Amino acid sequence: MKVAIAADHGGYELKEHIKRVMDDLRIEYEDLGTNGLESVDYPDYAFPVANRVAKGEVDRGILICGTGIGMSIAANKVEGVRAALVHDCYTARVTRQHNDSNVLCLGGRTTGFNVAEEIVRIWLGEEFEGGRHERRIQKIIQIENRLKDQLQEG
Repeated sequence: MKVAIAADHGGYELKEHIKRVMDDLRIEYEDLGTNGLESVDYPDYAFPVANRVAKGEVDRGILICGTGIGMSIAANKVEGVRAALVHDCYTARVTRQHNDSNVLCLGGRTTGFNVAEEIVRIWLGEEFEGGRHERRIQKIIQIENRLKDQLQEG
């Protein structure tokens, strides 16, 4: 598995911690920034990760900003991305099992390092269950395709 990870200034410290967790798990990752605490704009980091996931260049993405909200909003604008803002272990598990989320969003100012570490371990370890959940994911994909067609028709 290969993961793209990025954060804005509000998520930088948690991103660095999560990288160490992925090192321990022997998960290959690409760090797409930011590389410090200087103020930056979260969309500049959300879109490169989301695009790499959507294109299949990486298997999953992890995005971290102050609350995780901005990153999740931005990432979900990319077709094929199912970004989930997660605050606990239960939602980390079910967002993979039921929603086949491919981008995990975390809040660097709202989620402690220990909880975030458990969330990441669970989220990276879970698989999509398919079954009745597959039908729902297919409906989302159909809506994305319909919206794309409408935009092209203009």
